[in-house]
Amino acid sequence: MNPSSRLRWLARACSIIGGLILTALMLMTCYSVVGRNFFEKALIGDFELTGIACGIAMAFFMPLCQLERGNIIVDFFTAKRSARFNHGLDRFGDLLMAVIFILLSWRSGVAALSAKENMGASMLLGFPDWIVLAGMSIPFALAAVIAIAQTLARFDQSSQGVA
Repeated sequence: MNPSSRLRWLARACSIIGGLILTALMLMTCYSVVGRNFFEKALIGDFELTGIACGIAMAFFMPLCQLERGNIIVDFFTAKRSARFNHGLDRFGDLLMAVIFILLSWRSGVAALSAKENMGASMLLGFPDWIVLAGMSIPFALAAVIAIAQTLARFDQSSQGVA
């Protein structure tokens, strides 16, 4: 398995994890709504769990989003530029995304350590914040590795005389 296919496999595994998290969130929400409306039994902390699950699921979708170049690209100013210019601009964009994901991973990791040290937790359930933050730093790091690989691949492509 070459590095590119490993990154693709890891990105897809992350997106599956994100999908499973959102599926569990959907089932929890249905349980909470049905319980509240038909059985007068609410699920305590469902809003906290929703916020936690959405945050961590978003992070788990980022590696595949970066791999598939799913970010929004506005080509209004570059539509009539040369392919070489656009490849250089894409390469620069990949580099910026790598920097952003490195910063997100680093700061999530630092925040996780701080939250663990300070015993930060959600208000109703007391769910430890550090678990979510640590869980977010891993897919952000993977997205950074993917963006770096794309940046380097783009250097190879543009040096071959793409016009």
